[in-house]
Amino acid sequence: MTQYQLVSADSHVNEPPDLWADRVPARYKDRAPRMESFEQGDAWVLEGAHDPINFGGNCSAGLPIGQRSGWVRWDDVRAGGYDPAARIGEQDQDGVDLEILYPTPRIGNQLVWHRDDVDFHIACIRAYNDWLAEFCSYNSDRLWGVALLPNVGAEDAVAELRRAAALPGIRGVMLGRWPSGDEVLSEDDDPVFAAAAEARLPLSIHVGFATHAQGDVAKMKLTGSMRFFDMPVRITQLIEGGVFDRHPDLQFLAVETDSSWFPYLREQMDDRFRRANPATRAPIQRSPGDYFDTNIASTFITDHYGIVNRHHIGVTQMMWSSDFPHGGSDWPDSRTTISEHFDGVPDDERHAILAGNALRIYGQEVRP
Repeated sequence: MTQYQLVSADSHVNEPPDLWADRVPARYKDRAPRMESFEQGDAWVLEGAHDPINFGGNCSAGLPIGQRSGWVRWDDVRAGGYDPAARIGEQDQDGVDLEILYPTPRIGNQLVWHRDDVDFHIACIRAYNDWLAEFCSYNSDRLWGVALLPNVGAEDAVAELRRAAALPGIRGVMLGRWPSGDEVLSEDDDPVFAAAAEARLPLSIHVGFATHAQGDVAKMKLTGSMRFFDMPVRITQLIEGGVFDRHPDLQFLAVETDSSWFPYLREQMDDRFRRANPATRAPIQRSPGDYFDTNIASTFITDHYGIVNRHHIGVTQMMWSSDFPHGGSDWPDSRTTISEHFDGVPDDERHAILAGNALRIYGQEVRP
């Protein structure tokens, strides 16, 4: 068994051009996500998206800053984004023992957002999950996949959760909207939380919900430096909605939102809960902050302030990530940054944040 010392709790794939064309039913091939060439470079064309979705920033790790661009040709993408054998070599270059893999955000978000045709929506999500399982099955000790869930009703989401859980290499599931498709949590969503808890699959939201059709990143209201604006809303909904009371074994992961803001949210939720009339406040069994200790964890890329304040956040609830191969990654020099940011952190706490917490949450035996 691999002796894990450095685990990236949030890394990414680069979806290959034939992913959907080769895997969706024949009746959807003409509508399936496809890669096209443009004057500026190559980009994904997805039904319902505002613009072609380029991917230069999603494969720029390791490039000099002056060479980075939103537009690239597919032939210039580093092979480890889509070839698992090459990916293992890239892990070795960075000293990473295991990566937990998520989709390219704007592609995943568009798959989730575009739900007018239910069967097409589900087919595209299933095709992605099938490809991801194929990718991870190459070396399931070092490649763990997080499957997308559809959001056209709890029944379909539970069905895909159970189907994906049986695929090789799938170790978690993620939502881009609540299973009902709404931004407001409802009792109709509860079967999905029950199924995730029963299957011992951590449930993630990556950065935030898909709230609009995807397009050119240059037109977005917020840049990549603002990744935590939506997550406090989702955490509040889960806690005040009583999800963790009904499903105490459910593990929820706030992915690529960093960790420093957790103590503030916790403090404010506890303060408002204490001040509220017990007859009208959220009918939950514990103070809101208590759920951060048992059911909610976060991933960060570089969050030195969070490491310094790790005891306020919860050492057991923080997970390092490389974000590879995205531009936020320090690949192939992650260990240099880690050494700088973890200076003075005791070995047991360092191991927990760099590997042990992810292994525990994803159900793997922890061996320091």
